[in-house]
Amino acid sequence: MKKEDTVSSPLANLQPQLVWKHFDALRQIPRPSKHEEKVAAHVIAWATERGFEVRRDAAGNVVVAVPATPGHEGAPIVVLQGHLDMVAEKNQDVQFDFLTDPINVRIEGDYVYATGTTLGADNGVGVAAAMAIADDPEAVHGPLELLMTVDEETGLTGAQQLDPSLLAGRILINLDTEEDGALYIGCAGGADCNAIFTVTREAASMATMPLRISVRGLRGGHSGVDIHENRGNALKFLLRALDALRLAGIDFELVSLAGGSKHNAIPRESDAIIRAAKDTAAVRGEIERVAAVLKEEYGEIDPNQRFEVAELEDCDEYRRVMSMADRERLLDTLLACPHGVLGMSRAVPGLVESSHNLAVVVTEGDQVKVTTSGRSSVMPTLKAVMRQVEVIFRLGGATPHVGGGYPGWKPNPDSPVLKTATRVFERELGGTPHIRAIHAGLECGLIGEKFPGMDMVSMGPQIESPHSPDERVQISTVDRFYRLLKATLAELA
Repeated sequence: MKKEDTVSSPLANLQPQLVWKHFDALRQIPRPSKHEEKVAAHVIAWATERGFEVRRDAAGNVVVAVPATPGHEGAPIVVLQGHLDMVAEKNQDVQFDFLTDPINVRIEGDYVYATGTTLGADNGVGVAAAMAIADDPEAVHGPLELLMTVDEETGLTGAQQLDPSLLAGRILINLDTEEDGALYIGCAGGADCNAIFTVTREAASMATMPLRISVRGLRGGHSGVDIHENRGNALKFLLRALDALRLAGIDFELVSLAGGSKHNAIPRESDAIIRAAKDTAAVRGEIERVAAVLKEEYGEIDPNQRFEVAELEDCDEYRRVMSMADRERLLDTLLACPHGVLGMSRAVPGLVESSHNLAVVVTEGDQVKVTTSGRSSVMPTLKAVMRQVEVIFRLGGATPHVGGGYPGWKPNPDSPVLKTATRVFERELGGTPHIRAIHAGLECGLIGEKFPGMDMVSMGPQIESPHSPDERVQISTVDRFYRLLKATLAELA
C-alpha cells in the first residue's frame, strides 16, 4: 500500500493501528480471482519481506511460520486460521467491478461500512489480526502458523483440500467468528443442491408485451447466521407474486427467472420477465396487492422491500416463452422448495439446528439453473433435508445433484484452549464470554476432521450483515478482539 493511500484512508487512525493497517491493504486489492491469488500474493510478499517461512499446498492454501518471541521457543505451536476470500455482493444500481476496484469504505459512528458492496470484514479482519500479531513488537507468543485458506465462501473447498503436512500445530484459534463477547466451539455442516430444468420454448402470443417484475430493497444476509431472523428471500417474494397472478386468473407467459448470486447468501434481488396483455393494469394491481401483503408480513425485518413493474421494448429474446406446462412445473417446484429455519437444536438453546436456503436461480436459454444450500448441526438431519430437496426437484422434472457437503464441528466444552481463552477474557475484558455454536460452516469442522485431536476455539469482532452490501464491522470490538487474541497467545506461551 502506498504511503499516500495510508494517509488518505478513512481507516488510517483507527485502533489497533496494526490490524486496521493490514485490513486497509487487503481491501484495496481487487478481487475475487481464482483462489484469491492476488490476496495470497500480498500475504506471501509480506511474509517474505519479514523472512518468515511460507508453505503452500496444491489447493492454494498458505501457511506462514512465525518464530516465537525470544524465550518462548518451547511453547506449543498455535495455528491462527482465517480465509482469504470474501463474498462479492453489490447492489444492482452500484457501478463497481470487484475484479478491478478497491472496496470503498466509510466510517459512521462506531462502524466501518463499504458503499453499496460487501466490505470483506468477513474474513479480512481475521486475516489482518493474524498478520498484526506477527508484526506487533509487544506481542508475546510461542511459534505460530498462520493458516490462510482459499475458497471458504464457495464451499470451504480450501479447507477440504488442505494438505495435512502443511501444519505441525495442534492448537487452533479460528478468527472467523462475527460476534463480540463470544467464543465459538461448534458449527453446522452443510451441503448444496444444484438442479437444472430443461424447458421447451414456444412463440409468444402476438397480443402480449414484455414486462419485468423485480424485487428490490431486501436485506439479504448470511444464509446461516442470519437465517433465524426470517429475513425476506427475493426469489420467494417473486414466486409469491407470480403465483398470485396465476390464482387471480391473469394470463401471462414466462420468459425467464433470475435472482440471488451466492449459495450462502439470502437473495436480496430477483427478476422475472413475463409477457402479458398490453393493458397492464391487472398485472400491476395484483403485484401491488402482493407487495402490501408481504409488507405486512416482513415489514419489520425488511422495511425497504419493494416491487417494480417495467414495460420492456420487445425483441426476439422476449418472443420465445416457456411452454405452459414447463412454466407450471417450474413455478410449482420452486414454490415447494423449502426456505428458512427447519428445526431448532434440542441440545443448545436458541441455536438453529437445520435450515435451507433457496439461493440462486439463473435462466440460460432452454435451461433454468437453481442452487440451494442446506445446513444442520446434526449430519443425519442434513442428509434428510437435502434428500427432501432432491426429491422435490426430481418430482418437478428437474435434474438435481446434491454435493459440496462438509462436516460440522462438534462442541467440546472441556477444550483446554477454550478454558484458556475464557480465563483470559474474564481477566482482560471483564465479564464472562458467551460460549456458543454457530449455524454456519466454519472451517474448523473440516480441519478437525483432517487433524484428529486438534484443540480449537473461534473468536472475532462484531460483524453484522455479512454477505450483503449492508455488511459492517464495529470498530470498538476490533480492539477488544485483538486484545483477547494477543493476551490468549501470551497465556499459551
